[in-house]
Amino acid sequence: MVKTTTDRDSKEIDQGTTLGNIRLRNVETDEIILIPTPTRDPNDPLNWEDFYGPPGPAFNSAIAKVAYFFTTTALLQGTGNLIWMPLLIKYGRRPVYIVSFACYTGVAAWCGGATSYDSELASRIVLGFFAGAGECIGPVTIGDIFFLHERGTFMAIYTAALSAGVSGGIILAGLITIHLSWRYIYWVAVAMIGASTILVFLTMPETAFNRSSALMATDGETSPDVIEDGKESEHQKMTTIESAHTTSSTSSRQNQPPKETYLRSLNLVHGRYTDESLVRMFFRPIALLILPPVLWATLVMAVTIGFLVAISSNFATAFSSTYGFLPYQSGLCFISGFVGTMIAIFFGGRVSDMVADFFTKRNGGIREPEMRLPAMTIGLFAAPLGLLLYGVGINNKLHWIVPTLGLGFVSFAVAQATNVSLTYIVDAYRPISGETVVTQLAFKSCFGFLLSFYTDPWVNESGYSHAFGAMAGISAAVQILWIPLFFLGKRIRRATLDWRVMTFVGWSPDREVGE
Repeated sequence: MVKTTTDRDSKEIDQGTTLGNIRLRNVETDEIILIPTPTRDPNDPLNWEDFYGPPGPAFNSAIAKVAYFFTTTALLQGTGNLIWMPLLIKYGRRPVYIVSFACYTGVAAWCGGATSYDSELASRIVLGFFAGAGECIGPVTIGDIFFLHERGTFMAIYTAALSAGVSGGIILAGLITIHLSWRYIYWVAVAMIGASTILVFLTMPETAFNRSSALMATDGETSPDVIEDGKESEHQKMTTIESAHTTSSTSSRQNQPPKETYLRSLNLVHGRYTDESLVRMFFRPIALLILPPVLWATLVMAVTIGFLVAISSNFATAFSSTYGFLPYQSGLCFISGFVGTMIAIFFGGRVSDMVADFFTKRNGGIREPEMRLPAMTIGLFAAPLGLLLYGVGINNKLHWIVPTLGLGFVSFAVAQATNVSLTYIVDAYRPISGETVVTQLAFKSCFGFLLSFYTDPWVNESGYSHAFGAMAGISAAVQILWIPLFFLGKRIRRATLDWRVMTFVGWSPDREVGE
């Protein structure tokens, strides 16, 4: 830490104009003399240090320390799902929803009331753990309550909501800090998360359902009478079939369990849904990276969201130094990200389903997970374009709308391309879809965590154009791999079932859902 002093030779002060010839260090202590000498008036800009943070080299240190509030939270949001996923698979979705949301509310209040750096950092780390549960439980819930042909659209709404939360949160936080303390960001969050917790408790029933057991219970309940002589008339055959159908329907209604009451649906736990061990489900997401389709989808999520994180960690500094934007003005540029995300709901969801349905019809009505992959072409162009617009726009000091449009295209690609690849993996490995989601989220958070530290040094060394141009190339190289997967994906998936690692990755029969 640089030592400073306000002690200054009175003769030098009385001297008046010095034309730059002035003593900056104390002869005896070698301390830096603060020039001009600050007054005791709190309105003196030289005294704003206590409010806005220390200027000079120490300011960079302060930024680095504050950056941990974001990076550690993002890291725990992904890796924490290694804990949440086994619990929600074994004990159901509802207890994880309620416990994570309730704790999320409490920890957000802790963040807002923290009075020291260590307390704030600790609260942010814990916040990431509880907030991350919502990331992994969303796709699993969608798989529970929507049919295969509907899944792309609703998964797009989920991924768009995640991306829009980033854009919308930055916009809202920037507006709050214009006239209020940063702590009000957390108080608003506490109110919103608390309201969501109450809503989840009252309206979100358990969506986990042991479908294999339910189907087995209805198999073989009734069967038509065995015809021994094979000589009955056509009329007798029809009568026998109709009688069997009627008997089966009546028996099915009689054996059907009663619909769960609303009060019972409010129970926290409704039982266990698999006999698999928690330890096995904890390590399965790590082992799944061996499978080529899962590895590809993980890389798609990592590079698209990771490069958006790179922009998010850099944009305030870039827009401030290049265009002189205030923090809230830079935050408002994320409106383009929000708009891009909303547009991506259609192209990542409905268009994805339409593409898959087109190839399904050409395949005689048989659906393969790879049939939605051609929709990746849209994100393949949008992500590199957005990264280039941002990097070149900032580097060449083009109009601020250029990098802002780049931010919009990248946000669009995050929701569109990530949704297609995520839905593809959920469709391909439906029984263990939860673990495949965790694989992607955990790796994505680790990649984003590292990228947030190296973006600024990378930009400082290579320049915006080269750094974000390289990101554009990496993004395109990863996404274009949908082409070989489209043709070879089915063969790869079937071949990998014989790999030795599948003895560990493989799932028990009670995880089957009929897909």
